[in-house]
Amino acid sequence: MSAGKKAGMGVLAKHLQDYTPQDPMYEEYTDARGRKKQRKRELPPGLSQRDADILRKVKKRAHYLDKGFSICGARFGYTGIIGLVPVVGDFSDAALNYLLIIRIARKADIPDWLLSKMLANNAVSMGIGLVPFVGDILLAAWKANSRNAHLLEEFLRVRGEEAMRPPGARHEDPSVVKPGAGGPPQQMTNFQTPGAGSSSLVKKRR
Repeated sequence: MSAGKKAGMGVLAKHLQDYTPQDPMYEEYTDARGRKKQRKRELPPGLSQRDADILRKVKKRAHYLDKGFSICGARFGYTGIIGLVPVVGDFSDAALNYLLIIRIARKADIPDWLLSKMLANNAVSMGIGLVPFVGDILLAAWKANSRNAHLLEEFLRVRGEEAMRPPGARHEDPSVVKPGAGGPPQQMTNFQTPGAGSSSLVKKRR
């Protein structure tokens, strides 16, 4: 690869950092002395133990698949390394993304529209990876696993919020959100369709 092409790809990689999803497992904060540090992100409140365990596992795996290593300030994970192998690496990445992230997320009783979004992220990741050279840079910025971890977390955040509300005060369709799912039977109450004007999550995702 020529020096000019390398420089151009370096500039592309730098600009793509603005479009990279956040680390699903860690967040940066500034301590009292003005130093930047990392800490684990807290899980959303109101989740059943099952959902909390699933989300914790998905976030951890997404972190190591997408951003587990750092060299000279560049963050990458196992998928970035495997993806360097032409064609075979890209299909292996897609398989790992499904088996380690999406398959686990499905155990949280997620709706079909959320599953479709996760599969679409995975498909985009595989398609990008098939493009020589530039595809590897774009793939490092896309980070399908982190995107899917965030999708799952935001859905479960809504589920947790709904679980903490009394059945008559819920804003979303309980048959979709399933507040209390994965918990004791007494917590999984009233999975019935709410009244008009209370299904904003469903309308938003259609």
